[in-house]
Amino acid sequence: MIKVENLVKRYGNVTASNHLNCHFKKGKITVILGGSGSGKSTLLRQITGLEKPDSGAVYFEGMDLTSLGKKKLYKLRKKMGMLFQGSALFNYLNIFENIAFPLREHTKIADNIIKTIVTMKLEMVGLRGTEDLMPSQLSGGMMKRVGLARAIVMDPKIIFYDEPTSGLDPISTGVIGKLIKDFNQALNITSVVVSHDIESSFKIADNIIILFYGDIIAEGTVEEIRNSDDLRVKQFINGEPEGPIPFTRTDKNYLDEILFD
Repeated sequence: MIKVENLVKRYGNVTASNHLNCHFKKGKITVILGGSGSGKSTLLRQITGLEKPDSGAVYFEGMDLTSLGKKKLYKLRKKMGMLFQGSALFNYLNIFENIAFPLREHTKIADNIIKTIVTMKLEMVGLRGTEDLMPSQLSGGMMKRVGLARAIVMDPKIIFYDEPTSGLDPISTGVIGKLIKDFNQALNITSVVVSHDIESSFKIADNIIILFYGDIIAEGTVEEIRNSDDLRVKQFINGEPEGPIPFTRTDKNYLDEILFD
């Protein structure tokens, strides 16, 4: 579905993407893991066309996003859905209008059809009947599910999840993980999840990519990642304070956290 070739992105002296090569398989869930400053958010912005790399290519359905003009890029991005870390709901719109927003902006579908679609998507995330509520009336987990309903309202071919379980309690985390997996199978879509939540990621991933300061240090199935001999991978997935990944916050680490996470 998406192929990344020799991707490079630098911010001054900091390399966020260091000649990255990877691909995201159609119909599979790929999780991008990494600590603060690893470059995972930068990679997400590049593969969604939100930010251009300094060099390299990002192919989506055979088209290089980095070389497209705005009009063609926007058209292609209609095939993508996005669940933002903070849900990114419009506070001044009720739940119905938040989910209907992409349909009103990008289609000419009649209002009665929009109502049917929004109701269906809310049903899929277990929130039917909340149409008239405002975002401020929802819990964090419910807001994530509304964001997910909006992400699938245009029936995208691929969905990107930016820290989908961040700030959620264990039950809400499990609900979001199950929805990601269920949607991937039921809707036959491709999913790319950016996270640092090891436990939930291992439950849903078909493939995992681990980043460390702009480099891919591991890629493979959950089992392959668990059995990795790389000491950095072992330290990260086990949450060990001692190891090759430094804990101390140097100036470089602090700059990386500001720029990339």
